Formats: sequence, structure tokens, C-alpha cells
Amino acid sequence: MEKFLKNSIYLLIIIIALLVFLIFYKIFPFSVYWQQLLVSFESVDVQENELTPPVSSDEVPLKTEERASLFMVGDALIHSAVYADADADTGSGYDFRPMISEVKEISKNYDLAFYNQETILGGSELGLSSYPRFNSPYEVGDAFIDAGFNLVSLANNHTLDRGETAILNSHQYWSQHPEVMTAGSFSSWDDMNQVNIGEVNGIRYAFLAYTDWTNGLIVPSEKEYLLARYSNELAKQDIEKVRDQVDVVIVSMHFGDEYSLNVSSRQREIATYLASLGVDIVIGHHPHVVEPIEMIDDTLVIYSLGNFISAQRGVEKLTGMMFSMDIVRTTEAGVSQITFENMKAGLVYTYSDTINGIRRNFKVYPYQNLTEELLPNHEMYYNKYMNLILQNVSNIERW
Repeated sequence: MEKFLKNSIYLLIIIIALLVFLIFYKIFPFSVYWQQLLVSFESVDVQENELTPPVSSDEVPLKTEERASLFMVGDALIHSAVYADADADTGSGYDFRPMISEVKEISKNYDLAFYNQETILGGSELGLSSYPRFNSPYEVGDAFIDAGFNLVSLANNHTLDRGETAILNSHQYWSQHPEVMTAGSFSSWDDMNQVNIGEVNGIRYAFLAYTDWTNGLIVPSEKEYLLARYSNELAKQDIEKVRDQVDVVIVSMHFGDEYSLNVSSRQREIATYLASLGVDIVIGHHPHVVEPIEMIDDTLVIYSLGNFISAQRGVEKLTGMMFSMDIVRTTEAGVSQITFENMKAGLVYTYSDTINGIRRNFKVYPYQNLTEELLPNHEMYYNKYMNLILQNVSNIERW
């Protein structure tokens, strides 16, 4: 009996303890605290999962693409017949815009448009002149700017024709047009040593220009900045200065043999060296006729664009090339690559007629706009020169 009573007391104590614990759990504040703390831990886990979702192995790295369009034509060779025809006879100067209006309809649509200003723009006040020592009015530049041209080579065999004064006049003119980038001739050493870099649509480019010819004229001593005479050393120095800062290096080269439809060994030697330095595009002129296009590894080489506008005679000298392309930069996983797309080559023709023994009505026509009246047998000439231009390449369309 005593043992039973003792066990009953133990059992009662246990029951009372359980009841006290249950009451304590339900009403004591720290129980609520622990429940809230548990809930908060669960909430943090959910939020962390929402902020850092698992990365799928199927996700593709972001790929971006930028592109810039480039158009180019050859020499603006302003003979006296051309500027006489541009004389408005109104006392307001010269107007060359109608002469290139047909091409403007094309060139104005491009981000970048190149031409070679073969004759120095020394201005009328210096006295205009024609072959063999040219000087042209500023209004030539006005017409090309109006047509959208913004890359201009000043390095050629006629840069020195009228001396330092004409060159400095030219630079004074171009300095008033910051939308245009010139290359190949400079007003000072400081000007020459500046890095010639531009940017369009996110693509950075460097523009350089050289001439392999000076017609025997000598650059004034200690003023070699007036004309960038080509040498491997100068080209290497200039290109190494800009190569790592840009996506594309464009070099304008005044080289080759006049009136030759064939690429000379000197041209190919220079182009190959420029390609080895990492130049992307070589734009050639000087022969006054068109020459073939080649790829040297990844470098596009246009050996000669020929004349754009001139008063020379003969279909070969009145026919020039126009060329267009897209420069494309593709970036994926932090790695960028430059490619060329939509490359097209076509022809232009400088028309004029003769009135009372004087050549008048100069106008540059894209070949696709020609008629038999403007140039008889123009389709035959088109096929002849286009076959020559494209003989070494297969990825360039015909305009």
C-alpha cells in the first residue's frame, strides 16, 4: 500500500509538471519570440532563393553588335575647265554641288565617306591654277561636305604644288569644319603628333594618309609635317601609336603608276607591310584609273579608286570606282571581332559636253544612271572595268 501511494505521488508530480510546461509554453512571451524567430529564418531563406536563382547551364552569354557604314570615291582633280564651269557668274563664287549631286544621293546615306582632295584648296585669293601646279577654290570642299564626305586625304603628289602658303590656307579652311577628319598633311609638328581617332556608332577608328610621290618637289626643311611622305618607319610609328586604341585602322595611300590598270610591285610591297602592322583597310589612289581589289590576310586593299571628277580625256580616266561596306564589331563573352559585310563596288563617270570648243556641264554619274546619250556603250565599259576590279575577290557585290 505504501509503495502504491509513493508511485501515485510520483505520477501526480509528473502530470503536474507536464501541465505547468504546457501552460508555460502557451502564455509565456519567449515562446512567441522563438516562433517569430523561426518564421523570420524561413523568410530569409526564401528571399535569398529569390535573389539568387540557380544559373541554368543552358544560358547563352550576351552578344552585342555595332556597325558603321563606309563609302569611298577617288580623286577630286580640279582642272581649270572644271572650276570655270563651276563659276556661277553671279559674284558669289563657285558652286560645285550640282556636279556631284547624283553621287550625293548615295554618299549622304553613310556614316563615313572618303575622297582624296588631289588639288590643294589654297583658295581663290592665292590665284587658281591647273596642271601641272594646281590650286583650287574652297568651294570644292563645300560641295563634298554638303554631299556627306567626312574623311579627306590631303597627302598626294600635288600637295606641295603651290607651296607652304597654299597648304596653310587649306588647313585654315578644313579647321572650320570639325565634322571632317583630314589626314596626310598638317599645319605643325603638334598637329601631326596628335592621335587621329574618331568614333561612330560605338566603333573607334584611326585614319592615316601617306603619299609615295611628290612630283620631285621637296618638303621644306624642318617642316616635314606639311606632307606625310610614306616610309615604313613613319607608318610603323603612326600605326603602333593607335592600333591598341581603336577597332579599325584605315590608311589612305597615294601610290602606284599613273594610268596603269595593273598593280605595281611597289604597291603590293607597301600594302603587304601595312597589313603586317595590323591595318584593316588600305584605300589607294594616284593612277587616275581603277585597279583591282585584293584581300591580304584580313586586310582589304583597294589599290586604286581612279578619278572621281576631272577634266582628263578618255573613258579610262573619266571612270572611277565607288565602294561601300559595313564595318561590324561583334562582342561575345568579352571578346570583340571586326568583320566586313555588304561590300559593294561600282563605277562613276565624269560627263561633260563641248560648247563652242569649251567643255561645260561637268557632272559625275554613277554608271547605273548613265544612258547611251551620256556614254555610248556604257554597259560594255561597266563590264570591262568591273571584271578588272573584282578579278581577285569573290565576296564583293556589283553596284
